Amino acid sequence: MAVKVKSFGMEIRPLKTTRELEELDNLVNQFISATGIKKVLSVSDTATTDDKGETIGLVRVVAYEE
Repeated sequence: MAVKVKSFGMEIRPLKTTRELEELDNLVNQFISATGIKKVLSVSDTATTDDKGETIGLVRVVAYEE
């Protein structure tokens, strides 16, 4: 059993967050399906901010067993 980690990033724009989160979900789900992952150990989201403290992006990290 090997544990691996994959990171995904998405730019967040005002008033378009719902669509961008759906795109990020689809990207992660496609990765899981395409690579045949059977067991996801952890999913974590972290917001990225600009110098004013405004959210400008999202990083999603998926830990899984290979």
